[in-house]
Amino acid sequence: MFVLINKQNKVSMSAPSSAGASNVNIPISGKIAYVDIDSLEANYVFLKSKKDDFKKKQTQIENELQGDYQKMQGDYNEVQKKIQAKTITQPEYEAAQKRFSQMEQSLQTRKQTLSDQLIKEQEEFNKELKERIDNYLNEYNKEKHYDFIFSFASSVSGTILYANHGLNITNEVVTGLNELAKKAGDDKKKNK
Repeated sequence: MFVLINKQNKVSMSAPSSAGASNVNIPISGKIAYVDIDSLEANYVFLKSKKDDFKKKQTQIENELQGDYQKMQGDYNEVQKKIQAKTITQPEYEAAQKRFSQMEQSLQTRKQTLSDQLIKEQEEFNKELKERIDNYLNEYNKEKHYDFIFSFASSVSGTILYANHGLNITNEVVTGLNELAKKAGDDKKKNK
C-alpha cells in the first residue's frame, strides 16, 4: 500500500487490487502533520536525560567487568611467575587452573547478567517513552484535530521519503513533552 500526500494536505491511498494487475485509488482527505524523530531525540529533555543515564550505566558495567578481568589477570600473572620460578606444586597449579576457569565462567555470567539487565531497562524505557508520546499526542490532537501524525527520521530510511516542512509539528510536541516532564518532576518532588 502506498500513501500519497498532495500539497493541499490531502491523503490518498493506493492499494493493489485483488487481481494484482492495477492499483485502486481510495481518496481520503485529512489533516496531517509529522514529528521529526531526530529533533525529538535531540531536544526532548526526558529522553536525553535517560540516554545519558544509560550511557553511564554502560560505562559502569564496562568498568566493573574490566576491574574483575584485571584482578583475574593479576592472579594469573602471579601463578605464571611461580611456574617460571618452579615454586608451585602440581596440586597448587591444578587448583589455580580450576580457580581461573571458575573466575572466567563467573565473569562471563556476570557480563551476561548485567547486559541483560541493561537491555531490559532500555526496553522498559522505550515502552514508557512511546506511552508518553502517545498520551501527549492524544491530548495535543484534541485541539489540533489531525487525522494523521507521522514520524519522520532523516537519519534512517523510513516510510516517508519526503516531508513538507510546513507540516512539521516537532517543536510544539517537544515543548509540550518537556513541559509535562517538568511538571511530573515537580510533582515527584512535592510527594517526597
